[in-house]
Amino acid sequence: MVNTMLENLRADCNHCFGLCCVALPYAKSADFAVDKDGGTPCQNLHTNHQCMIHSDLRQKGFRGCVAYECFGAGQKVSQVTFEGKDWRQHPTLAKDMFAVLPITQQLHEMLWYLQEALLIKAAQEIHLDLQNMFEKTEQLTQQSKEQILKINVSEHRAQVNDLLIRTSELVRANTLHKKFPKNISRGSNLIGANLKGYDLKGANLRGALLIAADLRNADLRKADLIGADFRDADLRGANLTDSIFLTQAQVNAARGDHHTKLPPLLNIPDHWREK
Repeated sequence: MVNTMLENLRADCNHCFGLCCVALPYAKSADFAVDKDGGTPCQNLHTNHQCMIHSDLRQKGFRGCVAYECFGAGQKVSQVTFEGKDWRQHPTLAKDMFAVLPITQQLHEMLWYLQEALLIKAAQEIHLDLQNMFEKTEQLTQQSKEQILKINVSEHRAQVNDLLIRTSELVRANTLHKKFPKNISRGSNLIGANLKGYDLKGANLRGALLIAADLRNADLRKADLIGADFRDADLRGANLTDSIFLTQAQVNAARGDHHTKLPPLLNIPDHWREK
C-alpha cells in the first residue's frame, strides 16, 4: 500500500495535460528564461502536452521547471477531477482546471509529508492521527471542482502542520537540546553561508533560506528540512540519509554529486551526474 501511495504522489506527465506548463505564471529570472502569465501555455509545450526541451531545461534557462514538483496533482486533476477531459478540446473547462491545480498540488504535497511521517518509526505513537489526517486530505482531493475551489487550504495546512511538527520533535528528540549556532534555526537566513562540514544532525531548518549555501560534507541526518530553500546549495558529500521532509524538488534545485547521501525516497538528479 505504501509503495502504491508514494507512486501516486509522484508526477506522471504522461497522464497530465501539461497543467503546470499552462496554469502557473513565472517571471524572467535566473530560474526562467522568459515571462509567462498564468493560464498561458509555455512556449516549450507541445500540442501533445509534453515539454519539447525536457532534457535540456537547465541549459536553456528553465531551472525552475526542473525544481517544480506537483506531487501527482497534475494527473489527479487531469484524470480524476476533470475525468480525462483535455483543456484544449474542452476550453470551457480550462479556467477551472487551472484554478484547481495549485489547490490540489498543495494538498498532494501535504499527502507526501504525511505519508513520509507514516514511514517513520519514531513517530509510531501518532501514526493513527497521521493516518486519519492522510485520509481526510485524500478525500478533499477526490471532491468535485466546485468543492475543491472552496477548500480553505491554509486552515487545513495548519492542522497537517501540527502533526508534522510533532513528528519532527519525535524524530529529533535526542537532539532537541543540542547547541547549534544562533543562526541555525527555523526560518534562518543562511543565503551563501559557509556550513562546510558542519554537524547539523537534528537541526530544525524548516523554511530556512539555504540558497547557494556551502553544505559540502555537512551532516544533516535527522534534520527537519521542510520548506528549506536549497537553490544552488552545494550538497556535495553531504549526508541527508534520514533527514525528514526533504522533497525531490528541493534536491533538484541544489548541487550535489555521487558522494551525496539522500533519503531512500529520493533520486539523484541527472544534472548531478553531469561533468
